[in-house]
Amino acid sequence: MSAPGLGIAAEDGGDFHAAALRRDHWRERLGLAALAAPALLLVTVMVLLPVGWLFGLSFFDDAGAPSLEHYRRMLAEPSYGRTFRTTFEISLLTTAICILLGYPLAYFLSQLPRRAANLCMIAVLLPFWTSLLVRTYAWLVLLQRSGLINTWGIQLGLWSEPLQLVHNVGGTLVGMVHIMLPFLVLPLYGTMRAIDRDLLRAASSLGSTPAHGFWTVFFPLSLPGLAAGSALVFVLCLGFYVTPAMLGGGKVTMVSNRIANDIELFFNWGAASALGVVLLVITLVVLVLAARLSRGAGLFGGGH
Repeated sequence: MSAPGLGIAAEDGGDFHAAALRRDHWRERLGLAALAAPALLLVTVMVLLPVGWLFGLSFFDDAGAPSLEHYRRMLAEPSYGRTFRTTFEISLLTTAICILLGYPLAYFLSQLPRRAANLCMIAVLLPFWTSLLVRTYAWLVLLQRSGLINTWGIQLGLWSEPLQLVHNVGGTLVGMVHIMLPFLVLPLYGTMRAIDRDLLRAASSLGSTPAHGFWTVFFPLSLPGLAAGSALVFVLCLGFYVTPAMLGGGKVTMVSNRIANDIELFFNWGAASALGVVLLVITLVVLVLAARLSRGAGLFGGGH
């Protein structure tokens, strides 16, 4: 049995240490906040203020009075609905094609020895070293009626008349898939590379065929990378402007093209801001739904 004086001294010592730990905890938090302050200030000035200004501008009419005119017009005119539908259709198609092309490519790279994979990754990263505008012009040169593909196709007897390969949805998809493919391959390759090969060997030792082992072991483990890459591609596609404008030839109008027209042709900043706000809200809703639907599968880091 301890003496009362010793018990009181032990309690005082415990309180002293607890207070010291709390002080250290707050000191550490203040240090982290001080380190993050420049980045937070930069994000506030470069992102939050423009988005807030954009959001506020959409609630004023052309005369500068508070109004919901731009949103009412968006609901009343069918052309806005067609623009959003085109934007989401092209974004979904681009994402789907990138998955079909990018998954086998990332799987092939992940199976190579690391040195060979690093060399092959240069080919994947090479487009990043070239301007997006230059790449889009290159596709315009290749796909136009007098371009290389039509010329070679006619010379080889594959078709007799020049095909309409550009200034349509097909040409736009070709350009967007070429630009977006590395954004899917990079996170997918990183996820695949981290998968423990012993799991596949264990499945094989238990009687699983290579195809069954891939489908039941490798594919589920690669889903987080696939989901991250797909979400990245889809969100980036929603804001595409240069490629649809050049390869679509004015026949493929996405939301970004319409925003540009509202500002450059009609000087209507309110209508352009309302389009931007609606696109931002829809994008956030899509991301939240994707994260909720995939939580059980462990995608977006939400799995158990």
